[in-house]
Amino acid sequence: MSWEYLGYIASALLVASLTMTDVVKLRWYNMFGCIVFTVYGVAIGAVPVALTNGLLAVVNVYHLIKLYREPKVKEARS
Repeated sequence: MSWEYLGYIASALLVASLTMTDVVKLRWYNMFGCIVFTVYGVAIGAVPVALTNGLLAVVNVYHLIKLYREPKVKEARS
């Protein structure tokens, strides 16, 4: 498999993440995209790509933890 395809997969995951209306799904898709881009960056020797996306993956993990720790608010029925 060419490393270029891995870059395309990562790009597709990031684009898909931005189409999500649910913030939790957005964070998950974005995190997976960032992880794939990190692997891609390491594979092709692009340190800025690997470093930036690795840090963004950590940011997504942080926000996912915050989202899962928030108390669930039940919607009031009208």
